[in-house]
Amino acid sequence: MGEEGPKKVEYSAPVEEKDVAQEKSLNPVPEKVAAAPDEGSGSSIDRDAVLAQLATEKRNALVKAWEESEKAKVDNKVYKKTCDIRSRENCKTAYVEADLKKIEEKLEKKKSEYTEKMKNKMAEIHREAEEKRAMVEAKKGEQYHKIEERAEKFRATGYTTKKFLGCFSC
Repeated sequence: MGEEGPKKVEYSAPVEEKDVAQEKSLNPVPEKVAAAPDEGSGSSIDRDAVLAQLATEKRNALVKAWEESEKAKVDNKVYKKTCDIRSRENCKTAYVEADLKKIEEKLEKKKSEYTEKMKNKMAEIHREAEEKRAMVEAKKGEQYHKIEERAEKFRATGYTTKKFLGCFSC
């Protein structure tokens, strides 16, 4: 999948002049290498050293390009996976928040219903208490009326109750 290993370049001892010129035109040569002095018998050795150095630099450049390419691929894969994870997280978070909102609404509804029930119970208790108070007051009024009637009867007949006189010692 686009993975290329470093290419091995082999050079033989006799190198033609055309190949060197063609290779130099295709690959930029650093200034210090291009300015290598041509000396009589040592030029062949220098040329081989320069060519070997060029081959090494070319190989290193290819390796570096491959490394950069692979790192870019890894970065792209990681970015894509990170985006997928973030998307999945956002989706699940939204789902959970929606569920939470539904539950909160249900609880609010139950709370309001329960509050309404309790208020109705309190109103019922208050109503019953008012009815009982009214009944007690009505009984009190009836008893006062009976007492007043009996007192009127006693006044008319001149009769005094012995219960009442039993409390006082005369």
